[in-house]
Amino acid sequence: MASSRGGGSQQVIRTGDMEKMSLDQLKAVKEQADIEVNLLQDSLNNIRTATGRLENASAALHDLSLRPQGKKMLVPLTASLYVPGTLDDADKVLVDIGTGYFVEKTMAEGKDFCERKINLLKSNFDQLIEVASKKKTLADEAGLILQAKLKQLSPSS
Repeated sequence: MASSRGGGSQQVIRTGDMEKMSLDQLKAVKEQADIEVNLLQDSLNNIRTATGRLENASAALHDLSLRPQGKKMLVPLTASLYVPGTLDDADKVLVDIGTGYFVEKTMAEGKDFCERKINLLKSNFDQLIEVASKKKTLADEAGLILQAKLKQLSPSS
């Protein structure tokens, strides 16, 4: 029924195989593919959000590097809470590397970190789009075959 691809552990169901399936099997294939497409869409949205945040962080680092030492500014503690502060050393920044861990880096290293993360996320985004497209095609094919089989089973008027 399903054949294994040479490159990975994904299973590929061919149209010819789907035509041999029962109605229940086709429904299950379509439902599973629809669920996977929805999960992939959620992942794509999360990647888009993370990329946007990193691009904002990169822009903020650039803006920060242009400010003179001793400059008064508002420092964000949360998305909606800011406190007054003074820029002490614009060449050192704290970078959130995940799960609440921060590392002190130079401004250039901080910008580089953001750019590498953005590139990684964009690469993952492109790969997920390809997988989602294939899953969507599978779901559509299963739906068409299911409709055709149901039409064959219904009595002609």
